[in-house]
Amino acid sequence: MSILLCDSNCELWFTRLRELNIDYISMPYLYNDEEYNYDLGENTDFKKFYSAVRKGVIPKTMALNPENYKEILTPYFKAGEDVLYISFSHAMSGTFSQLDKALEELKTEFPERKCTVFNTNSISLGAGIQVEAAAELKNKGASDEEIIAFLNDFTNKIGLYFVVDDLMHLKRGGRLSATSAVAGTLLNLKPVLTFDAKGGLSVIEKIIGRKKAIKRLAEKVAQDLSDPEYSVYIVDADCKEEGDELAELIKKRRPDAKIVRQIVGPVIGSHCGPGTLGVIFVADKRPIALEK
Repeated sequence: MSILLCDSNCELWFTRLRELNIDYISMPYLYNDEEYNYDLGENTDFKKFYSAVRKGVIPKTMALNPENYKEILTPYFKAGEDVLYISFSHAMSGTFSQLDKALEELKTEFPERKCTVFNTNSISLGAGIQVEAAAELKNKGASDEEIIAFLNDFTNKIGLYFVVDDLMHLKRGGRLSATSAVAGTLLNLKPVLTFDAKGGLSVIEKIIGRKKAIKRLAEKVAQDLSDPEYSVYIVDADCKEEGDELAELIKKRRPDAKIVRQIVGPVIGSHCGPGTLGVIFVADKRPIALEK
C-alpha cells in the first residue's frame, strides 16, 4: 500500500480530500505580481482573482522544479512510504519532466522507495473524479496494482465537456491558434471542448451562441451519463447563474443525476478565463474529438 497523492489541478474541494484522506500537491499561479499556490478552495479569494482577470490582468501558471518535487516526496520516502500519484494530464504541462528528474535523483537516496504516477489524461474534475474513485477503492483495502488496473479502464469512461466565454484566453495560453481564436470570436462560435485519450485539448463540435452551447452541455450529460452512482460535476469560472441554469437543465432530463456544483480554480481559470462552464461525469467512453 502507498500514500495516495494528487495535485490541486484535480480540483476536488479541500473538504472532500480530507474526507478521503488524500494528500495533494499545490500548483502555483501568479497574478498582480503575487505568487499563490492553489489550496482547493480552503482560503482562495476567487472573487479577487476573477475580478482582476475581468479587468485585464493576465495570470500565469508555473511548473514546479525538481527541488520542489523532492521537498514534497522526501518526507514520505523517509517515513518508509511509497507514493501513488494520480496526476492531471501530462500533455498540458512541462511540470512532469521536472518530476521525472526529481524521481531519478531520489532513487539514489531512497533506492527501496517508489513513486508510481498514473496520468489521468484529463484535468479539473476530469482528473478529480478518477482520484475520488481511486481513494474510495484504497479506503476499502485495494492494492496499488488493483487501483491502477481499475483506473486503466475507468479513465476511458470520463465524459468532460466545456465551453469558454472568451477564446482569447485559450490563445494566450497556447491552447488555441490565433487564427482559430479570432475567427471563432468574430463568428460567435462557442466550441464544445474536451480532452482526448492522450490528454490533449480537442474540439467536439462548434456551436453558434452561448445559450445553445449551454443547452448542448446538458444534452451531452442526458445522452451519455452511464453510471449515475458517480457525481455529475458542474464547474463554472465565475458564472454561477449559468452553472445553476445548466444544473436545472440536466435535472429535468436526468433526475437521477447526483449533481455537485463547484467553481473553477485559479490555475485552470488562468488558461480558460472567466465564464468557462463545464460538466464532468462517467460515460461509456471518452468523447471522440473532431480535431485538435
